[in-house]
Amino acid sequence: MAAYRSSSYVPLAPWQVRERRFRPTRLGRRGLDPAEVTEFPDRVADDLTAAYRALGDSRQETARIRDALRRWQSEQAQQRVNAGRAPAG
Repeated sequence: MAAYRSSSYVPLAPWQVRERRFRPTRLGRRGLDPAEVTEFPDRVADDLTAAYRALGDSRQETARIRDALRRWQSEQAQQRVNAGRAPAG
């Protein structure tokens, strides 16, 4: 099941996650561990970087396979045309 996203949704880029900072908690108040909060965007950005790299690799492989299929289809079509031109013997 896919999540709904509006047409104006723009996915986060790794650099946006790395640059995201959270406001510190007020003095005397309990809050999140600042080390964890600053470490988390780097982890997310690393994951996004790997995902974008895998997506790019996949797109390149898809283009390579598509081009190979087109070449094969052209060769097959040319063989059919040549077979139709064979001299009667």
